[in-house]
Amino acid sequence: MRTALLASVLAGLSTGIGGLLVCIVPKINRRWYDTLLGFSAGVMLATASISLLGPALHKDGLVQVALGLTFGALIVHLLERAVPHLEPHFAPELKGHEKRLGVLLAAALTIHHIPEGLAIGVAFAGGGTSIGTLVAASIAIQNIPEGLAVAMPLRSAGLPRWKAFLGATASGLGEPVAALFGAWFVSVVGPIVPFALAMAAGAMIFVASDQLIPESRQQPEAKSPSLGLMLGFVCVTILSRVV
Repeated sequence: MRTALLASVLAGLSTGIGGLLVCIVPKINRRWYDTLLGFSAGVMLATASISLLGPALHKDGLVQVALGLTFGALIVHLLERAVPHLEPHFAPELKGHEKRLGVLLAAALTIHHIPEGLAIGVAFAGGGTSIGTLVAASIAIQNIPEGLAVAMPLRSAGLPRWKAFLGATASGLGEPVAALFGAWFVSVVGPIVPFALAMAAGAMIFVASDQLIPESRQQPEAKSPSLGLMLGFVCVTILSRVV
C-alpha cells in the first residue's frame, strides 16, 4: 500500500510539469496541444487494455470484467455530474471570468484524477509491483497535458507564473487518496480482483473517450491528434515489455 501511495503521489505531481511548461513557454500552439491530448488518450487506452484488462482476463473472470468495465465508466459519469461542467473540457484559453473558470477547471480536473489514482491502487494491489509501476508511469505521462489545462487559464487570467504552476501541481494531489482506496478495496475483496482491475480500466477508457479525444478534435481535419494517440499507445506497449 505504501508503494502504491508513493507511486500515485509521483504520478499526481507530474501535472506540475505541465504547469512548468506554461511558465516557460508563453503560448502553446493549438496543434501541439491537440497532439498532447491525443497522446494522453493513447496512453490511457493502452494502459487500460494492456496493463489492466489483460491481467483481469487472465484471472478467468469474464463476467467480473464486463461488470467492472461498466461500473468504472459509471463512476466517472457520476463524478462528472457532481462537478462544474465546463466546455470545452481542456481549453487552453477560456473567455469571460477566466480566473474563476480556471479555479473551477482545476477543481474539476482534481476530481477527474480520482479514477487514475484508483487505477494505480488497484494495479499495485491486484496485479503486483510490475503492473502497478507500469500503470503509474503511464498515468504520470498523460498527466502532463492535464497540468497544461489547469495552468493555461490561470496564467492567461493574470496570475503569477508560480501560482499557475502550484495550481497545476495541486490538481493532481487527489490521486494518492484514490490510490489508497483502490489498494484497500482490493485487499478487502480479494476474490473479485478481475472486477477491480476492469473497473479501473473502464474509468480510464471513459475519461479518454468522453474528454480527451473529443477535445483533441477541435479541428476535425487535423491528423496530429490521431498520430499522438498512436504514439501514446506505442509508448505504453514498449513500457509494458520494459517494466
